[in-house]
Amino acid sequence: MSEQRVAIVTGASRGAGRGIARALGSHGCIVYVTGRSEKEGSAEMPGTIHSTAAEVTAAGGTGIAARCDHANDADVEALIERVIAEQGRIDILVNNAAAVSDALSAPGQFWEKPRQIGNMIDVGIKSGFTASWFAARHMVKQDKGLIVFTSSPGAMHYCFGPAYGAHKAGLDKMAFDMGVDFADAGANVAAVSIWMGALTTERLTGMMEAMPERFAHLEGTLESPDYTGHVAWAIYNDPEMMRFNGATVIGAEEGKGFGITEANGKYPPSVRETTGAVPATYYPHKVK
Repeated sequence: MSEQRVAIVTGASRGAGRGIARALGSHGCIVYVTGRSEKEGSAEMPGTIHSTAAEVTAAGGTGIAARCDHANDADVEALIERVIAEQGRIDILVNNAAAVSDALSAPGQFWEKPRQIGNMIDVGIKSGFTASWFAARHMVKQDKGLIVFTSSPGAMHYCFGPAYGAHKAGLDKMAFDMGVDFADAGANVAAVSIWMGALTTERLTGMMEAMPERFAHLEGTLESPDYTGHVAWAIYNDPEMMRFNGATVIGAEEGKGFGITEANGKYPPSVRETTGAVPATYYPHKVK
């Protein structure tokens, strides 16, 4: 079994997942890159699990492409069983898979868009719960693990409509509640939701090029998709990792605290500054 840290990044064919996987690879991790895209042209946006896995390896880690339909629980169970069989452990799980469609940002109200935009409540919230459910038992048994949810300030302000908002708010609350269960079990496993900024992904940069006036306010504020991966690695290696358990954090702020800069040597702006939003405060009352 490997002595390298083992990570799973879901929905990593492109976008945030691709950058996070690449960042974890730069820290020497074995990264299982999951998604459905195996051939270019099979999705709305370019990118495949194989191309991302190659980037992970090129960055210094070991990238392993693992096709997984996160709408299918059996696929997720098989994925976790494969990782345990091949590596003997799961150290970091990044729940990033989401059924994001170009229609989400199209003009109009939610009922004027395809009903399928609501699929991100399934492949997004439910899929994150399912992957965590299968991974958590192994993490608890090995007595160390980190579960990350990729979220955004869209959890606290309007962003692309109710499906997107419910998705992000659901991830934040799920991290909190998982954190309660980990704490009550005395497990050295943390669940954390990380707010990312507007990212230099293929989708967003394409939207900015197509609709420059609509997205002019984002100029100069973008964050690299790799940044959250570096933050997740820092949290995992923090001797006080459990201080993050159940928290929703602003990635740029935690990254600055860890001294993590972008490739240009600068810190990305905090979404607290760009949107005015801050994570919700949950209450300690418990009903079990």
